[in-house]
Order: sequence, then C-alpha cells, then structure tokens
Amino acid sequence: MKIKGIVKALVGVGLIAHLSACGTLLYPERKGQTDGRIDPGVAAMNGVGLLLFVIPGLVAFAVDFHNGTIYLPNSGAVDGEDDSVYALRNEGPLTYQQAQKMIEQHTGKTIDMRTAEQKTLRAMNTKAIAEQLKQAQQTAN
Repeated sequence: MKIKGIVKALVGVGLIAHLSACGTLLYPERKGQTDGRIDPGVAAMNGVGLLLFVIPGLVAFAVDFHNGTIYLPNSGAVDGEDDSVYALRNEGPLTYQQAQKMIEQHTGKTIDMRTAEQKTLRAMNTKAIAEQLKQAQQTAN
C-alpha cells in the first residue's frame, strides 16, 4: 500500500513538472517568438494540464505565451528581427525608377527593379498587405 502511494505521488509530481510550461521545456529554441501559428501539440499538452490540474495548466499557458514557445517556428516574428511591413506612399502613378529610388532610400540597399520579381497586390490596410505578402512568400517556397 505504501509503494502505491509513492508511485502516485511521483506520477503526480512528474505530470505537474512536465505539463507546466511544456513548450518551454520541450522547445527552448523557440524562446523569443512574439507571434505566429500556435503549435497544436504544445497547446494540447497545456490543455491536458489545464483539465487535470487547473493552476499548473494556467501557468503552462502563461509561461509558454510569455516565452513564445507555444508558437510554431518560422510562423511569425522573433524579438530582435525586423520583419515589419512598411507602406511607402507616392502621389500619382509609380514608375520603376521611382520605386527603385524609394526602396533604396528606405533600406539602404541597391536593387534593380528590371530583374526583380514583381506582383501587384491591392489591399486596404497594412494588416491586409502583411497577410498577402505572407501568402505570396509561401507560394514562392
């Protein structure tokens, strides 16, 4: 009877330790991500922790969201990296030379618009532009 109680205690402690912030324990290389698609495996393990033990489950979700380890890799921004979308405005029709000059002024890099791959996108706001750019990048890969 005493061994059964020890085994139960060890399993309980192991579950609590494993389920609290399991994304942080399983994927420490993901730390620093600020957004992206949520990893269903990590979310499911945190959810089991939430169902079985409310407080450790809440702690697991909070820690994983805070550390960014709940997000899938390469599905969002990482702290310290600048992958922002910039909207540059131009009055009137935009020529290749004007676009090239604007991009060079903004990025400091020289580009040749004649050889660049281009696609016209129409969007109402920067969030829509960012989504269209992500879709275009995924289809290019």
